Amino acid sequence: MANSSSGMAISDECKLRFLELKAKRVYRFIVFKIDEKAQQVKVEKVGEPSESYEDFTACLPANECRYAVYDFDFTTNENCQKSKIFFVSWSPDTSRVRSKMVYASSKDRFRRELDGVQVELQATDPSEISLDIVKQRAL
Repeated sequence: MANSSSGMAISDECKLRFLELKAKRVYRFIVFKIDEKAQQVKVEKVGEPSESYEDFTACLPANECRYAVYDFDFTTNENCQKSKIFFVSWSPDTSRVRSKMVYASSKDRFRRELDGVQVELQATDPSEISLDIVKQRAL
């Protein structure tokens, strides 16, 4: 199955939920977790369309790594309504070294499975994924 050079396997649920977020906009965000025993990336939580960016960041654990996607709605400088899908690689400094290595080595393969992501963010603490930074990256 998966080895250290190819990264983890990706559950079908991950791909399905991402397609639902991208095409149908039934979720605001999805948080993914690597199940190291099963050697697989799984969906940990989905956020309802009504949930805020603060709800999303509150789902990222302080001491554990995660991947996440967030569907960000914004208004351009020309006053146009737009949305961009952000991929977040969350790897806090306080997480286990092994966990950081597993997430780092699996990120590129997992990210490629999510066709339609427009912006990628890597963060080790909440300040690196503040709403201001997301807005700057969206524009």
